[in-house]
Amino acid sequence: MITIGILNLQGAVSEHYDITKKAIENMGIEAEAISVRYADEVANCDGVIISGGESTVIGKIIKERGIDKVIKDNRIPVFGTCAGMVLLGKKTDFDQPLLGIMDISVKRNAFGRQVDSFESPISILGEDYLGVFIRAPSLDDYDKTKEDIKVLSKLDDEIIAIQQEHNIAIAFHPELTDDTRIHEYFIEEVLNCAE
Repeated sequence: MITIGILNLQGAVSEHYDITKKAIENMGIEAEAISVRYADEVANCDGVIISGGESTVIGKIIKERGIDKVIKDNRIPVFGTCAGMVLLGKKTDFDQPLLGIMDISVKRNAFGRQVDSFESPISILGEDYLGVFIRAPSLDDYDKTKEDIKVLSKLDDEIIAIQQEHNIAIAFHPELTDDTRIHEYFIEEVLNCAE
């Protein structure tokens, strides 16, 4: 059995929890979704989801609690949405604490402020999907020499979803839809990593 931890610090935590449970049910696998807040809880997870929120605040708490060290030392796969995307990168356009586990540079609030939020049809993993964008970041750049990086989705010319090894960073909010496909994809990555 695998455990997916939803980092419960800020953002759409309950929505991620609910859709992760639904994804597990749809997949018919032995897995559980749990809420985690501290490093010792994260250490017991096979994968971690970091939701949206204020990336500076989440980053500070992750560092203060040693969650970043546990994730890095145990090579725990991470799925970051919105602020989670910012935190996964090694660089951003703002001075703040980052996990830095993906060779990407992220531009915060690239799609505007809260009032500029929108939904848009996108293609991800070769399928149509409805992206929900709320103060969404975008990928500024990534290390094109890394063979383990793949772009999963673009909106116009902006990269909005990218993967490196078993880590996935996306600019939008799949937890605010009823569509479990992206969460199922992450869970598959966790299963592959756990083998």
